[in-house]
Amino acid sequence: QVHLAESGGGLVRAGESLNVSCVGTGNIFRINSMGWYRQLPGKQREMVATITRYGDTSYADFAKGRFTISGDNVMTTVHLEMNGLQPADSAVYYCTAAIKRYGQPISTDYYGQGIQVTVSS
Repeated sequence: QVHLAESGGGLVRAGESLNVSCVGTGNIFRINSMGWYRQLPGKQREMVATITRYGDTSYADFAKGRFTISGDNVMTTVHLEMNGLQPADSAVYYCTAAIKRYGQPISTDYYGQGIQVTVSS
């Protein structure tokens, strides 16, 4: 089994910062990439930022310049630093990882259970 454990969500005021983290554990041979998606109320889940095991990053337009994604050297942990948060950023944030398990020929995408981030005006 594979488990993605998210932490760090909560309630902040507009303009403040918040960090969220995610750790992957379980039957993991290699994590090829990790990232964060979010789902606003009544909306579809959308990509926030991703990072590959080689350190290549990708950001949604709304995240560029405000959010920073980083990972550890062995790509089991990913962090998302969010600055200048606005009420429009309030959402459930989901950790995601492309994981190759021992004995499996290809990687599979996994998601965490989600963590609430609420930004008050």
